[in-house]
Amino acid sequence: QVQLVESGGGLVQAGGSLRLSCAASGRTFSVPAMGWFRQAPGKEREFVAAISWSGGTTAYADSVKGRFTISRDNAKNTVYLQMNSLKPEDTAVYYCAGDLNTRTLVVGTSAYWGQGTQVTVSS
Repeated sequence: QVQLVESGGGLVQAGGSLRLSCAASGRTFSVPAMGWFRQAPGKEREFVAAISWSGGTTAYADSVKGRFTISRDNAKNTVYLQMNSLKPEDTAVYYCAGDLNTRTLVVGTSAYWGQGTQVTVSS
């Protein structure tokens, strides 16, 4: 069993930055690949970014490439999402997910999810 807890969300002005954190506990070896999804009101959940255990493989949605960076610190069992140049359309609840690999994670069927953290970007 794995528990994922997100933090770092909040209100930020357009053009600003936030760093989200996802702390994993329990059987963390079961979810070597980690990633982020987001869901805005009235919209479906969408993939944002993913990273392999080693960090050697990363994937990003086209909408965030060049602005967001996913990273991890395995000593802390924590995955980060650095969000720069934030836009109002980035406003959403951001969810952390874990899966066996990045290929399976990006489809959004992961068994392990965090509770979500709200990111609001004002103009």
